[in-house]
Amino acid sequence: MILIAYDGSPDADAAIERAGQLLKGESATVLSVWEPFEDIVTRAGAGMTIGAIDWVAMDRSYQEQAAKRAEEGAERAQAAGLTAEPLIQVRRGSIVDTILDAADAVDADAIVLGTRGLNRLKSLLLGSVSHAVLQNAGRPVMVVPSSEVAAARTEHRR
Repeated sequence: MILIAYDGSPDADAAIERAGQLLKGESATVLSVWEPFEDIVTRAGAGMTIGAIDWVAMDRSYQEQAAKRAEEGAERAQAAGLTAEPLIQVRRGSIVDTILDAADAVDADAIVLGTRGLNRLKSLLLGSVSHAVLQNAGRPVMVVPSSEVAAARTEHRR
């Protein structure tokens, strides 16, 4: 059983494709994490004007979006040759802790995730989430760049 952290990014898509190539037929749980709106506002800091917001509706919307993302990721994983099911998890603490806790909960043999290539400099480095998962996981971790990030890294080495 592998846990695939999925956020809908090109890097996450690449991670699913590579996992399917290397681990065809394996069981996978595709995780999408969502965060309660109150937590987002709290992290944004004081001075943010809120006004009249329906917190419950916002959270429902975020949870529904996460469920759609997880289902999309599970469908991609199925197409890539994995036996996959979606999982959504509310973020509690850091995103890294949420991913690691989910891996523990499903007793994953490995964690698969993409690395974000947001610009030329950042594309040469691991994203902070993938780096922290690598540093803190008690199980194997496979970090997969998108084709664009991989090409930029190859060009940089030349």
